[in-house]
Amino acid sequence: MSNSLEVEPISGALGAEIRGIDLGGALDGAAIAAIRRAWLENGVVFFRDQPLPEERFLAFARRFGEVIEYPFMKGLEGFPEIIPVVKLEHERVNFGGIWHSDTSYLDTPPMGTMLIAREVPPRGGDTLFANMYLAYETLSPAMQQLLSGLHGVASSTKADASRTREDRIRSDGTAEARKVLTAEHPVVRTHPETGRKALYVNVAHTVGLAGLVGFYLLFTGRRVDPRPVQRAAPPAPPRRRSPAPHERGAGAE
Repeated sequence: MSNSLEVEPISGALGAEIRGIDLGGALDGAAIAAIRRAWLENGVVFFRDQPLPEERFLAFARRFGEVIEYPFMKGLEGFPEIIPVVKLEHERVNFGGIWHSDTSYLDTPPMGTMLIAREVPPRGGDTLFANMYLAYETLSPAMQQLLSGLHGVASSTKADASRTREDRIRSDGTAEARKVLTAEHPVVRTHPETGRKALYVNVAHTVGLAGLVGFYLLFTGRRVDPRPVQRAAPPAPPRRRSPAPHERGAGAE
């Protein structure tokens, strides 16, 4: 079946569409391996017109690894690993509507996420993806060296992210929904299969750098001295300059 797969890149940065496969059918090992190769090469892959029922969706996911439950929301009845991502009419903030890497506050975060669209608007409502390989590779060598060896601290309670799930927690939260989860991970991670380095920080969950001052360096581009802040004696007041002859009488001091 893998011989019939068509992999069509859809942008210069990342992403490809895979055609010529029915994910609800019996997929052999070669087909799964071909999908995995396309995923690793392109970062994110898309399949059109795949109306998978919950059991087939979950079975497909399990061909790539262990599926875990989202810690803060109840999953579907009978399928706790699958959570509904819903935007209700009265809501003003959509669930997960901020740049993030899913559950990076876990000690062992998942290697990927699968989404299946059931109902989408006729326009807009896009789900956007970023290539964190390129985010690292386009940094200057000096910046790459600075970030190498640093560890980011991720938290489940950072306000920008937690406000996007408040509506869902009120209606479908788990008993652990208010629990604070934190974890440390390298700022620069090497993918175990591709061998490529990628940035592993995100504005939704990363709250600081372990043992380091200067976090704004990563997200705002401001030049921040990463050394610990030290108090110093105040500078001497500037000396007044005597006006030159041609300045006298012209308002100079």
